Amino acid sequence: MARRQKSDELRILAEIKPSPPRRFLGVGTLVVLGVMLLYVSIVAPPQGVQWQLFLLACGVSALVLAQAMWRATQRKLVLSEGPDGVVLADSAGDVLVHADNIARVERGVFAMKPSNGFTIKLETPGTRVWRPGLWWRFGRRLAVGGVTSGAQTRPVADILQLKVAQRKPS
Repeated sequence: MARRQKSDELRILAEIKPSPPRRFLGVGTLVVLGVMLLYVSIVAPPQGVQWQLFLLACGVSALVLAQAMWRATQRKLVLSEGPDGVVLADSAGDVLVHADNIARVERGVFAMKPSNGFTIKLETPGTRVWRPGLWWRFGRRLAVGGVTSGAQTRPVADILQLKVAQRKPS
């Protein structure tokens, strides 16, 4: 995954920080689900061993996912402009997308997008990455949102749409 060099030449256009209440609610829901599945599989196991193993696997998976979401949502997303153009990256330096690689930004009511977020259709496919609750990229799709605030994701989507419109002649 591409890393971005920190530089004095970068101008931060917008930031997306995970909302603490949404973060706790999302992680807490997964923890409660995982604990409940483990509890049911141990205290009141189903008739077949395969179903008990299934419940155990689902419970452990929910707890692992909760831990992954907790780690992923410690980061924030930063939209910045520098010598290499406009870039959306996370606070760890992982580049999500360069504005030059955006075909379109989808954020309508009927767009398939995360909660309080938006989806970007890429010109060229990127590597598969998933940061639960914050963003994911799969092929030519990049989605941002989940435990984020709509008030912070809207300006980022607007700026990216503007950059795409400026780049493409009508």
